Amino acid sequence: MHCPFCSATDTKVIDSRLVADGHQVRRRRQCLDCSERFTTFEVAELVMPRVIKNNGNREPFDEDKLRGGLQRALEKRPVKSDDIERAVNVIKSKLRATGEREVPSEMVGNLVMDALKELDKVAYIRFASVYRSFEDLREFGEAIAKLED
Repeated sequence: MHCPFCSATDTKVIDSRLVADGHQVRRRRQCLDCSERFTTFEVAELVMPRVIKNNGNREPFDEDKLRGGLQRALEKRPVKSDDIERAVNVIKSKLRATGEREVPSEMVGNLVMDALKELDKVAYIRFASVYRSFEDLREFGEAIAKLED
């Protein structure tokens, strides 16, 4: 670790603590050259699979895009932001658990629909209407009927 004050490479860890519910390590460090102290945070970097779009393009998984889609569907619905974050983390965990380097976008969409079904039925129908490209009222009725079963 380079010292942010003098750029020396010799630093020592003075204190380490878990933060963010155990998902981060906070370390207090001291430079052995200039004696300045500074803080670093460590987070495990987990590799997410790439997403294969319907047109065949491949793109990196975008957590912000996932969160944005959930938030749009849940707009003006009584769902807490903690519940949305929990859903994002569950979806990410399920994608990593596949062990695949690439996953189809359809899989991501289905995981989002499953999460929305648990969070809010109205948001689920909103998302499904766009995701499944509903053409008429009959398709809405069918989706609602499936939801009620």
